[in-house]
Amino acid sequence: MRIPTLPMPPAAQSLLATAQQLAPRISARAEEIENARRLPADLAQELAQAGFFRTFIPEAYGGSELHPAHSLEIIETIARADGSTGWCVMIGSATAMVSAWLPEASARNVYSPPETITGGVAAPIGRAERVDGGFRVSGRWPWASGSHNCQWLMGGALIIQDGKPLLSPKGIPEARVFVFPAKDTVLHDTWHASGLCGTGSCDIEVKDLFVPAEYSFSLLSERPRVQRPLYGFPPFALLGVGLPAVALGIARRAIDDFVSLAQQKVMYPSRKLLCSRGPVQQAVAEAEALLRSARALLYESVHQAFDAGAKGDVSLRTRADLRLSYTHATRTSARVVDMVYELAGGPAVFRTSPLQRCLRDVHVATHHAMVAPPTLETIGGVLLGVETETAFL
Repeated sequence: MRIPTLPMPPAAQSLLATAQQLAPRISARAEEIENARRLPADLAQELAQAGFFRTFIPEAYGGSELHPAHSLEIIETIARADGSTGWCVMIGSATAMVSAWLPEASARNVYSPPETITGGVAAPIGRAERVDGGFRVSGRWPWASGSHNCQWLMGGALIIQDGKPLLSPKGIPEARVFVFPAKDTVLHDTWHASGLCGTGSCDIEVKDLFVPAEYSFSLLSERPRVQRPLYGFPPFALLGVGLPAVALGIARRAIDDFVSLAQQKVMYPSRKLLCSRGPVQQAVAEAEALLRSARALLYESVHQAFDAGAKGDVSLRTRADLRLSYTHATRTSARVVDMVYELAGGPAVFRTSPLQRCLRDVHVATHHAMVAPPTLETIGGVLLGVETETAFL
């Protein structure tokens, strides 16, 4: 669905058209991707060369610097073809936003090659000790999607001083995100999951790795070095903006596949098609309304936050509304998939049916921390005027 209120720049038009062209081939490889438990290297390379991982890189560094709404539409299209591929594109494009926070020389070194793919985990699970010129970083980060195809990876870490976490003047542990060559990491084959099986979301680990200071940054305490409207968008929201797009794409695929099935499946003993049943018609209408309304809220909130960020005036309420739209779109997508999966009956349980993959994939997406149920507690606190921790909104 084209966004009527925002003209698409040529770069976005080209990427969307390429996504639509690639979709049938990606869909045809879904079983291969799932069985491999990672994105095939040739497909990852093709996606990289097409520019799908450069949507949040500044134009000054050779990226396309797209409005988040355009990136959403592109990721939706790919996720509709295959959830795991959409997820990997989401992760690669989202982590590339760090190019606007890194010093220019570091950002250009990492992202100038057009085939660069980055990934990693921003959560401060690791430890980093200050040394001359940088940090000694150790840590093991789970859920590092797409890492097998990355040239650079990143991990969040607490800053350690005298054996203890360094605290800010407000008493909050200081944390930074560190960017390091993928060749310096160990990938642990831990990704044996129920859904999004093809994302290769393994653990990554480094031990006592020296990372120069210029290859680190903080999304909490530092402003982006590139002053462009895109980077006025709330940083943690920009990092997670593609999550609901993946879920929406999966749910759209589920509805499409169910409609196709319902137009062919004969019910016994009536010998009528499944699509002729009143309850089925009602449920499909409800599923369609749920999905499209959740999508509309998402796009509305993204536009609102982008416009506010471009003016340098993103309120707490705007950030809360934005995260609410992420969580609502993701969890509504899961509800929609559940509805059509149950309507499909027996055929949906077989591996030959994309519906079973949609079911498994979307319910793994709902477990991401950025869209999990606890986010609703934080958002509700903001709406109710209750004091709550909002740094990561």
